[in-house]
Formats: sequence, C-alpha cells, structure tokens
Amino acid sequence: MLNATNLKKSFDGLGVLRDISLQVNEGEVVAIIGKSGSGKSTLLRCLNNLEKVDGGTIEIDGQPLVKDGVYGAPKDQRTLCLKMGYVFQNFNLFPHMNVLRNLTEAQVCVLKRDKEKAAAYARELLQKVGLADRETAYPYQLSGGQQQRVAIARALAMDPEILCFDEPTSALDPLLTQEVLGVIRALSKEKRTMIVVTHEMNFAREVADRVVFMEDGVIVAEGKPDEVFDSEKVKAFVGLGD
Repeated sequence: MLNATNLKKSFDGLGVLRDISLQVNEGEVVAIIGKSGSGKSTLLRCLNNLEKVDGGTIEIDGQPLVKDGVYGAPKDQRTLCLKMGYVFQNFNLFPHMNVLRNLTEAQVCVLKRDKEKAAAYARELLQKVGLADRETAYPYQLSGGQQQRVAIARALAMDPEILCFDEPTSALDPLLTQEVLGVIRALSKEKRTMIVVTHEMNFAREVADRVVFMEDGVIVAEGKPDEVFDSEKVKAFVGLGD
C-alpha cells in the first residue's frame, strides 16, 4: 500500500533521514519508536508530503508521489495525499469553528460532499470517538483528549486509506492519553492501515503488527513487537538493558 525506498532528508546540512526504506501493508498497524530527534516525525511528514525529501522514492498504491527525489505534478501529489490522513500531536483544530464544522469543512470544500451528507457522516464519526454530545462545542471548550479525538474523527472524515499519527498523546496527561489510545486501539480492530509515531511503549507492543525503531535518522530494528523489544538497542532505549 505504501512503499518508501532510500529516503534522504537534511535540514541545514544535517542528515535527519539517511537512506530509509519502509513498507506498510494494507490493514497493518506500524508503530515507529525512538528517541526525540531520531527522525520519526520527519519521516511521517515526508510520507504525507508535509516535508519534501532530498532523495528517494515514495509510492502510494503503486503510484509515485516522488521518484528518485523528483516529485510529480502538483495535481497528482494532491490526489495521492488524499489517500493519507494525518493526526497532529497538537490537534491543529480550527479554533473559530465548532466541532461539527471542523469535521465537515474539508469534506465539503475538498471532497465536494453535500453539506447534509457531510454532517451526517461527521456525527457518525463523533459517535465512534465518544463525542456525539459535543458537536456544537468549540476547541477551547474541550479537554486535550477530547480535542485529539475530534482530530482523529476529522482525519477519518476524509476516508483516508492510511491513517498517520504523529505522537498523538505527547501533549496529554496519563488519563487523557488512555482516552486517545483507546480510540486508536478500536480503529486497529477495524483493520485500518495506520502508522503511529509514539513514545507509548506498551501501546506499541500491544497494538502494532510491526514496530520500527529509529536512531540517528536510520532504522536500526524492525519486526514483530516481541522481536524488536527483545533487541539490545531497544532494551537500552526503554530502560530494560543491563
């Protein structure tokens, strides 16, 4: 479904992604873990075209977003990017719009859905994330966990083939973290294709089909959760080493 090969990305001459390759299959949950600054979020942003790579190839459903560092036409990029949904760590809801409009605006403006159909779908998704009673609230009236659940519903409203989460609980306290992780767990049971950048090791171990451990801009361990968490590098990272 998604295939990235030999990705390279530098900022001011500093290599943040160094020849990274990653494949994500349909229905798979891939957790990306590693220290802050290891390149996890940059990788996710490049896969979603929020950052441009300096080299390498990204294919979505067999179609190239970028091939050997050369991007396709803007229209083709936009079409491919609609297959990807992105949930930011700091929610990024529109503060001047209520919850319902946060979920319907892009449906109407980008997907050209009928307003009534968009609203009905938005309410269905709010029910899914446990916020059916908050559609008229504004972001400032919600807790951080509620805002993040709205952000997840907003991403789902665009019917992405791949849903990406960039440290979705990093701004939340432990109780609110469990609220959000509960929603992601439920989505995993629906066999949705997801890439989750996370510091929640228990979540990665329990929910992910595959775990990717990054360090200094490269993938140093990848595989089933038990295999990765048993590697010496990852034991040291999570504080389980000798």
